[in-house]
Amino acid sequence: MSATADVSAAWQAYQRMRLQLNGRISRELYRSTGLSEADFDILFLLEESPGGSARSIALRCGLEWEKSRLSHQLRRMQGRGLITKTADAVVELTDKGREQIAAARACHGAAVRRYFGDVLTDDQLAALTAISDQVVARLADDSARDHAHAQPRAEA
Repeated sequence: MSATADVSAAWQAYQRMRLQLNGRISRELYRSTGLSEADFDILFLLEESPGGSARSIALRCGLEWEKSRLSHQLRRMQGRGLITKTADAVVELTDKGREQIAAARACHGAAVRRYFGDVLTDDQLAALTAISDQVVARLADDSARDHAHAQPRAEA
């Protein structure tokens, strides 16, 4: 098998795993808590933020979402009483949002253990962590390089 075939096979296996795993966990999360994956991601980031709040731009960057997608999602979540949004674009967890993310964390954690943690050996988990860290570092390097090249150059 060639290196190209190896990369292709690994990528396809990863994609199958990612899609099936995300789909299964998302369905269980929704059935148990009524939260979508997008709800969970935002509530999780807010809960991890100091004071349970963050600026919209920080959420958008953390999620790597388009501005319109985040705006629509925040509007839906605010309508359900999970978050509030201030005039200066600070998003805050409500008491209901805190209750929902606590329940969702328990459900999400159990599903991750069942479909992921309990299936892999300690060595496999360590290898996957190293692989993930290496890919994320490459993405960060490329992003930083792209950002540096996109900056307007100062006139001499």
